[in-house]
Amino acid sequence: MTKNIIFLMISGLVFSCTPSKNTDKTLVAWVSLNNTKLLGGSVLTIQDGERFDGIILSEENGGLWIAGSEDNNRTKIDKGINVQASDTTGELIQLAVVYKGSEIQMYRNGELKSTYPAQNVDLLSSTNNYAVFGIPHLIERDFIAASIEDARIYSQALTNEEIKSLQANQPSDISPYAWWDFEDKDVVEKTGKFTFHNKGEEDIKVSDGKLVTDQLRYMVAIREYIPETPVWPEKAPDDWLTFHLAHPGPGRAEPGDPNPAYFYKGRYHLHYIYENIFGIAYAHISSEDMIYWKWHKTVLTPPFTGHGMYSGTGFFTKEGQPAMIYHGVGSETNVVTVALDDNLDEWEKPWPVIARDNKGNPVEDIYYWDPDCWLIGDTYYALSGGKDPELMKSDDLKNWIYMGKVLHDEYPDNLGVGRAEDISCANMFKLGNRWMLLCISHTLGCRYFLGDFKDEKYLPDFHAKMNWVDMEWESGPGGLVYFAPESMLSEDGRRVMWAWLITESSQTGIQSLPRELELPEDGILRIRPLKELEILRSDELSKANITVLKDKGLNLPEVTGDALELQVIFKAPLPEEFGINMLGDQQGNESITITAGSGRTTLGVASIEPPFELKADEDLTLRVFIDKNIVEVFANDRQAAVVAHDHIRKNPNINLFTKDTDLNVKEIKAWKMKSIYQ
Repeated sequence: MTKNIIFLMISGLVFSCTPSKNTDKTLVAWVSLNNTKLLGGSVLTIQDGERFDGIILSEENGGLWIAGSEDNNRTKIDKGINVQASDTTGELIQLAVVYKGSEIQMYRNGELKSTYPAQNVDLLSSTNNYAVFGIPHLIERDFIAASIEDARIYSQALTNEEIKSLQANQPSDISPYAWWDFEDKDVVEKTGKFTFHNKGEEDIKVSDGKLVTDQLRYMVAIREYIPETPVWPEKAPDDWLTFHLAHPGPGRAEPGDPNPAYFYKGRYHLHYIYENIFGIAYAHISSEDMIYWKWHKTVLTPPFTGHGMYSGTGFFTKEGQPAMIYHGVGSETNVVTVALDDNLDEWEKPWPVIARDNKGNPVEDIYYWDPDCWLIGDTYYALSGGKDPELMKSDDLKNWIYMGKVLHDEYPDNLGVGRAEDISCANMFKLGNRWMLLCISHTLGCRYFLGDFKDEKYLPDFHAKMNWVDMEWESGPGGLVYFAPESMLSEDGRRVMWAWLITESSQTGIQSLPRELELPEDGILRIRPLKELEILRSDELSKANITVLKDKGLNLPEVTGDALELQVIFKAPLPEEFGINMLGDQQGNESITITAGSGRTTLGVASIEPPFELKADEDLTLRVFIDKNIVEVFANDRQAAVVAHDHIRKNPNINLFTKDTDLNVKEIKAWKMKSIYQ
């Protein structure tokens, strides 16, 4: 084939002033663009940990080829190469970026276009490095729509003449460090260095000897599949949380949805989503008490499943085996797998959930998304999430009969939310004498229905939210979204739930404190912090029978630290407005305020207003958990809320206040909370 060549050569960049070995390198690719509106992706990136160098398409100046690097440490945007009309005609161009000593040289079709100084880094000596195609680096979700004919990495800085001599799909006199020519049916790295190629949200597409990338297709080339085990660092950063569960790395838990959870043979097991170099996987942790967790090897990952793993739930088979159902990313369906060992470290190869009609034909146009599975009698029912979600049933988890919609035709119109509202991250279970559907919508966050089954359909008669931040994948007021719930039964039969906390933080995959859910005969949901959290208490402070004077307040300077539980019992009759200020500065500014009062119908927590109403002559017990900047509040076991502060205070600077009349406080208790990371 006749080929014009876009050649970007990148020589390695270093963080220190003293170059380390193998800082010189060259990245080469032959490529044509398929859509110039998709800017920000990469033709070829070499990455080791968080450091990377790549042939990146920038959106600057209508499109520039640049030598991309993390946080632009080795990138000069103004030295990029302008995208030209010929880049999108289907003819190939060769781009090159060479990292040589302490400078970067950029080439187009073998012609030097720019050069600039840079401190190059060694990315080729590592045995853990990997190559990325389509997105700029792992985790970042900008894309490039391109056809890549050939991509190579050289472990030296090629000269201008050596660059000109290169031909796509032809070997070179200089042996490459890595080479992809995309001429085989399956993607093969020709030096044998990178043996595993992981797809994005859709299967890898090779057409006419070219790798095709777009919004759903990218590729990561990895040396070999070795299951990793997340590890909490010996010394965590100062802003990391103390008693909230979070992902320690490697990879990032964004999304960090909690997923299949079980109590099985003496241990609790929980999974959550995270993304590593192998793709979107399930981290697996286990515990004896739901407080102190141990990370297991990550075995539920694309090299085993054949696809990425989005949200699902855990359940037990009729035989009592732990099983899970989840959405297989790129598989276009939901899938089921069953545990093979008591530690939940071995699983059957997942199989698809295909809804069929009574004649055994696959149902067309069904939407497969966040699923759930539950047993009623000897029948498995599976929900496929989304708007007005689908329902199917099975006797054996293999053959599924389509049942139409999950929600009953008699769905009431007075719930405050329509049946077309998104039902994702669904979890259906019996609570008390009702059925709860715990779920999210992607605009409302965490929420739940209460109801029952009629005609093999779910008929709710109550709906409430557990998140009060309006969101479209963005943190809103209070800086935090309560999202993606999952629950399980404890050893003694309590229903325990977690949710992913979406907030700006250096940590990812932050899980809410575990909550106990109960539905007594009065039909009002009870929400309590997990009782096992009490084992973290230390250094108790206690006061009793205190009067807080109107407009004067009461400071609690003896309550110190940034990982605390506070319990305050306010005695009835109660004022119309009172509460707690906390986490302000020394002048009392920038506080988070919890506001309650007789006659109020909401509980103010920072800028959110969850529904809550005190009964006549009812005391108010507030349990408040402060973990760095995360605050979780529980009110009389009938309401709970979570917010995030913009600041971490070494001390909480707690002040009780009352606006209209004096306030009687029956009891104040405070505890420092120990770390769950041992």
